[in-house]
Amino acid sequence: MRKKRLRYLIVCLIAAIPAQAQVFPGYHTSQFAGVHAVPFNPALAAGSRYKWDVNIIGADVKAGNTYYSFVKSSLLSGQEKMVRNVDYIPDTNATRKQYGWGSADVMLPSVLYSIDEKQSIAFTWRVRGSANAGGMETQIVNFFALNYPNPRFTNRNFASKFAAANGNAWNEFALSYARVIKDEGDHRWKAGISLKYLGGQASVYTVVRDASFTFNTTELADINSGRVHYGYNEELDQYTSKDNWSTVYSPFQNPGIGVDLGVVYEWRPDNDGFGSMHEGGPDWNPDADTWKARFGVSIVDIGGMSYRKSVPSANLDVTADNVLVRSLNKQRNESMRSYATRIATMFTPLENEDTYFMNLPTSLNMFGDINLNGRFFLSVSATVALNGGEKDDNKTNALTQFLVTPRFELKNLGLYLPVSVNRFGQADAGFALRAGPLVIGSASLFSNLSRQMINHADVFVALRIVPIRLGKWSWDKGSDGTYRKRRHNIGCPTI
Repeated sequence: MRKKRLRYLIVCLIAAIPAQAQVFPGYHTSQFAGVHAVPFNPALAAGSRYKWDVNIIGADVKAGNTYYSFVKSSLLSGQEKMVRNVDYIPDTNATRKQYGWGSADVMLPSVLYSIDEKQSIAFTWRVRGSANAGGMETQIVNFFALNYPNPRFTNRNFASKFAAANGNAWNEFALSYARVIKDEGDHRWKAGISLKYLGGQASVYTVVRDASFTFNTTELADINSGRVHYGYNEELDQYTSKDNWSTVYSPFQNPGIGVDLGVVYEWRPDNDGFGSMHEGGPDWNPDADTWKARFGVSIVDIGGMSYRKSVPSANLDVTADNVLVRSLNKQRNESMRSYATRIATMFTPLENEDTYFMNLPTSLNMFGDINLNGRFFLSVSATVALNGGEKDDNKTNALTQFLVTPRFELKNLGLYLPVSVNRFGQADAGFALRAGPLVIGSASLFSNLSRQMINHADVFVALRIVPIRLGKWSWDKGSDGTYRKRRHNIGCPTI
């Protein structure tokens, strides 16, 4: 059953083919991103280049860790069993704590519609998953990862203040509204909000606090102190190996509410003071690109959803002497439910609630964007995890990351070269392409192609409906070129 439940959670994550960090990195701040920019900052929907923009399907997947590095050729070989120190190498000598993460975000049919030049609405449908593990000191990771129970670790004391592993998969319907709230001279301000209806699909958590133990022999250990909280949602008890994701997916179960808030400022030193005057065509709002620089701030994924705990979920004081080391392992053919129940009988139970609230991976997003000449742009963006601390047991958190992206933009073509570094010091260079309706890329493409050993990777792809112009533009061709004259201050009366 344990494998079945884990398989269900993994299916929910992969079926979302769903962060952490920035979705569609490099492309996400483009003025051509349309509906794909809304999850990063809802204010980017206002003053869009498009009258409407439709996503058919889009997916962003990320995974990584700090402890294991894999030989790239071994990962691609398809072999069933990998050998330590041959196919993968653990970072056994590190002095830092170790972490792992993964996320998936699928954007299903979604649409952005510009009501007028100042305001837009968007509907996005996403199925998302996020998982984190870490906070454990390297020596303790070695204890469990290197042939546990390993006699080389006997007669040693180990301690860990905090370690956790959390996963969550959920459905998300979001309605967004954005508008220009101030437009004076060279300065334009936009604001946006997304209200989300959440439906929790699968959730697991395990948190260990203030743990200390002595490994006396390969058979016995003394647990000197420690508290363990673990649980999962009750729906996982009904999942079987015969089920597939489509049979258990229910977008309205375990409901919750989420909010995204964003603000964007645009500096427009070439503004003529007349505003825009145009209509029709795919570039119905060419004034959308006339900023010289813009800056934005948003807080996304505020909120979460409630789950009912499965019966075996427990909070335990695990202090005990002469604990059989192998009794802590899940036994062959033992279900997850049976394993969790057995562990609970070995230790002292603590107060435990019937429900828990799983927080979204709340993050602060910031960006700056410079328009160099109308085709070449340079953007800088950052995502900062706001709930990555140790206070809350039930959460997943974003990956803090900094990104610099030079890009080249035409109406139906975009080239993006994201260069990034995350909170663990992992630096990457990637590439993304926007070609008509197709968007594809990876923020770590060039880096991982050049490496023999890899410990993280990502990829994203999207297919959209690109608005097609059926007639000539009226904003520049008609009315005696009024818009063009106003844009360049031609023919203005002398004062």
